Amino acid sequence: MSDLVTILDHGPVRELRLSRPPVNALDPALSRAISDGVARAAADGVHGLVLSGGPKVFSAGLDVPHLAALGADRAALRAAWEAFFEAARALAAAPMPVVAALAGHAPAGGCVLALCCDYRIMASGPFSIGLNETQVGLVAPEGIQHLMRRVVGPYRAERLLVAGELVQSDAALAMGLVDELVDIDSVPVRALAWLQQLLALPRGPMLETRRIARADLVAALVPERIQLDRFIEGWYSDDTQAALRALLARLGK
Repeated sequence: MSDLVTILDHGPVRELRLSRPPVNALDPALSRAISDGVARAAADGVHGLVLSGGPKVFSAGLDVPHLAALGADRAALRAAWEAFFEAARALAAAPMPVVAALAGHAPAGGCVLALCCDYRIMASGPFSIGLNETQVGLVAPEGIQHLMRRVVGPYRAERLLVAGELVQSDAALAMGLVDELVDIDSVPVRALAWLQQLLALPRGPMLETRRIARADLVAALVPERIQLDRFIEGWYSDDTQAALRALLARLGK
C-alpha cells in the first residue's frame, strides 16, 4: 500500500487518510493509492470506510502543475485523468458505505471524490467546496455534472457548475452539498460515529438497498458519460490553456 494514503483501522471501519502534503493534490500516484485502498478494504472485509484528508484542506483537486508539465504528451495526460476517474469509480462502487470527512477545503477533484461517497461531513468555518472547473477553463463532463445534480437538484447544480462556484460550508449544508457541519477536530470522529450507526442495521438489507439507491451514481461514471477523449481535446484548446497559465501564475505566487 502506498504511503500516500494512511490506513487507520477502527474495528470494522477503516479510515483512508490522504497523505500527500501540503494540499493532497491528486496526481496519478495518489489517485491510484485511493483506488488500491478501496480494493484492499473490500478484500479485507472492511464494513465501512472513512475518506479523510486535511488538516484545513481535504484535497485541492487535481495536481495542475503536474498535468501542465506533461505538455503535449496526450497519452500521459490521458493516463493521469483516467487514474483520477478510476479513483472516483472505486469510491462510487465501493461495496461498503463510505463517508467523506472534509476537515477543510474540497474544490474540483476533491469535491468529486466527496460526491462519490455516501455521506459528507464538513468542518464548519471558512472552508469551501464545489466544482470550479469553468473558473480554470475546464468543462465538467456530463457524468460529473450528474453527481452534483443528484445532491443539490438540477437548477442549483446548473448555476453552480456554469459559474464554477465554490461555496462555504454553511451554504453547502443549506443546499445539501454536505450533510453535516461539525468542529474541525470532530470531523473524523463524527464520520466514524455515523458509520457505526449505519452498520448497526441488518447488514444484508442495508447493503442491497444502498446498491439500488446508488446505481445512478455508479452509472454516471462509466466512460461513455465522461468522454475522456473529448475532455483531453478540450484541455489543449486556447481558452483552457490560457486559463491554466493564469492559474499556474497564481499558484506560483
